[in-house]
Amino acid sequence: MCTVCGCSKGNVKIEGRAPGGVKFPYRPHHAHAHDHDHDHDRHHHVHAHPAPAIPAEQAAEHQPTLSQQAGGAALHYGQGAAHAHAPGLSQARMVKIEQDILSKNDGYAAQNRQWLRDRGIFALNLVSSPGSGKTSLLAETIRQLGRDTLVYVVEGDQQTSNDAERIRAAGAPAIQINTGKGCHLDAHMVGQALEQLNPADDSLLLIENVGNLVCPAAFDLGEAHKVAILSVTEGEDKPLKYPDMFAAADVMLLTKIDLLRHLDFDVDVCIANARRINPKIKVLQLSSKSGDGMDLWIDWLLLEMNDAQLVKQREVARLRQQIAALEQRLQERS
Repeated sequence: MCTVCGCSKGNVKIEGRAPGGVKFPYRPHHAHAHDHDHDHDRHHHVHAHPAPAIPAEQAAEHQPTLSQQAGGAALHYGQGAAHAHAPGLSQARMVKIEQDILSKNDGYAAQNRQWLRDRGIFALNLVSSPGSGKTSLLAETIRQLGRDTLVYVVEGDQQTSNDAERIRAAGAPAIQINTGKGCHLDAHMVGQALEQLNPADDSLLLIENVGNLVCPAAFDLGEAHKVAILSVTEGEDKPLKYPDMFAAADVMLLTKIDLLRHLDFDVDVCIANARRINPKIKVLQLSSKSGDGMDLWIDWLLLEMNDAQLVKQREVARLRQQIAALEQRLQERS
């Protein structure tokens, strides 16, 4: 995964910030890769170093597990302690790198979550494969919620601000995060985007992650729920192929159901597969194009927003009681 192979290294750009003003807080590098770029008399020389020999015991760790399946054999590189494979890195080293990266991210996520909680903002992290209909769903959600509900959107893509522009056209403030070579958003990026977006209290924050069902599963952004979006054009076995994502999600949205009559897609099998991975996952079926099922999605959003606002109100009431008690004690001492 990207926490150990270094694919998240890249230039991050957030709308409204000067270029170069945003850096990845964590940049794992490929082990043993260290080219040096020297400037001598305006000539650039890149010195390539031969790769060091990999110890035999470490080389053994990089051998895949061979399993027999119907129709032939399969090579499995995810059976080690790290559940991943990166040439030149031992399983123990990969686990250590991932723990370091995710612990830093979790710290930023906790800050985001508290910031949102204090303001009664209900936040969702929307994750899916590319082309599942995330942006279309968000645009229709904004239209159906109307002006009475404040909605803010953080858009994540490797390049372009196309999705943020579509969201603004639908009527909601949006900020685009371009991750460069990065394949997911992290909590540090989202925290900086929140500073720029500045969502109002008691509002709805929708975070559209980079289209990817692998790496975003591991990165908490500070959201209330991770929502996995699966379109009926993708196949019923997607939850089994990408179990980490569906295990991490609290909600699965089965989208583009208006196309079911044209497809050989078994809804019941898909839901059963998702619940094999995550028995508690909530499933909603909808189509942003036909409108089918959108009412249930909107009702759920409004209910969850109300709960977030009640949490804030209770916390405010508790703090006021503490302040009143302290003032009373001060008066008694004076």
